[in-house]
Amino acid sequence: MQKEAYFCAARSKNTIDIVLMQQGLHNEPDRLRSEVQKALDRTSDIQGRSYDASLLGYGLCSNGIVGLSAEIPIVVPRGHDCITLLLGSKDRYQQYFDSHRGVYWFSPGWIETGIQPGKERYEHTLKEYIEKYGDDNAKYLMELEQGWMKEYNWATYIDWGFPNSDQEKEYTKRCAEFLHWSYDEVKGDPSLTQRLLDGDWNKDEFLIVRPGQKIDEDLTSQGIINAE
Repeated sequence: MQKEAYFCAARSKNTIDIVLMQQGLHNEPDRLRSEVQKALDRTSDIQGRSYDASLLGYGLCSNGIVGLSAEIPIVVPRGHDCITLLLGSKDRYQQYFDSHRGVYWFSPGWIETGIQPGKERYEHTLKEYIEKYGDDNAKYLMELEQGWMKEYNWATYIDWGFPNSDQEKEYTKRCAEFLHWSYDEVKGDPSLTQRLLDGDWNKDEFLIVRPGQKIDEDLTSQGIINAE
């Protein structure tokens, strides 16, 4: 979300300090929770500033944000993960998810900061396994490594119109071809991220967590998260 966050921050009327978290923390929800809580606890110490709120660029993320709290309000977009921020709404995310089962999302941030599923990642991982475990063991480990990819059918690129979008679309197409997935692209929508940074927090799109409250999941409604 680095490029998208800076893009919206540059257009916001507010003074915003962006704190970047390590990519991939959502793969370990407990670690995500711990690292984000540390960042929230440091808010009052950053450059000696006094802040009005902490804004999370996360969705529910496998319950990784459940239990977070702070001494100032936390504002969180209502979404299952950060793709909601890239698409502009949780409803648009749900509509696409319902009509395209097994979607692996590609975006500028994911492509620029890691090797995505595809030929390059396969060759990189295979070489690493051969060096560590030998040819036979490497082949077996690669079968296990590739197993999860069978659950996916689509490689979908989210286009925010950044200058290198054409190259990233071609990269996504190559990944899709190698994995025998269908390729698609959708137009990204910065409006939700912009409203998050501008302080335009309507209750249908954002949860405001007051001091003394903690984030919790909400399984009873379309709100996805609530505060307790």
